[in-house]
Amino acid sequence: MSPRELAVLLTLLAEARELTNADLLAVAGVTLDGTPRRRLNELGLVDSEKVGRALVHELTEKGAQWCAAELARPRPDKAGSHYAGALYAVLAGLHRHLETSGQLLTDVFVPDVAGQILRKYTEITKGKPDQVRLAELRNRLPHIPPADFSDAMARLADRDGVHVRAEADRKTLTEDDHASAIVLGGTPRHLLTVEAVR
Repeated sequence: MSPRELAVLLTLLAEARELTNADLLAVAGVTLDGTPRRRLNELGLVDSEKVGRALVHELTEKGAQWCAAELARPRPDKAGSHYAGALYAVLAGLHRHLETSGQLLTDVFVPDVAGQILRKYTEITKGKPDQVRLAELRNRLPHIPPADFSDAMARLADRDGVHVRAEADRKTLTEDDHASAIVLGGTPRHLLTVEAVR
């Protein structure tokens, strides 16, 4: 397995969701295309599907099993940089934890929904502290179940610099706004403003 392929597999595992090449690049500084993509697809470790103009990659069950087995493997002689050696030390430590706790990798790695919301907010606002409708965020993150979105928004609302507010002019609210609102303190909230993404 090449370092690039290993990086993709571990990133898909850690993110626990489908990722486009743009997502992979933003999260781990790597993309999956050409020969490496075909190889991982043919090995049955990753499923890749064209959605619009983007390739979307997802770790298969076989891919998750491969990652679990990788935790127990010794560091390859040609691991390369210090980072690669350190990575294998971390993987070995994770393997020890799973062995003693009886947990599975799927218990450890869950989607970072709050992180996805903040990344999408930053993409929409280009990093400025502008107000964004929750309906727009939900529409741009269709893979996130509504309950997970609401839970993540409630956690984000507790952070310094994150404001989840009600729309003052209720006449401007659409059906989409009502459906996408989250309730905090008994009040439906429709807008997100982040002073600084953290």
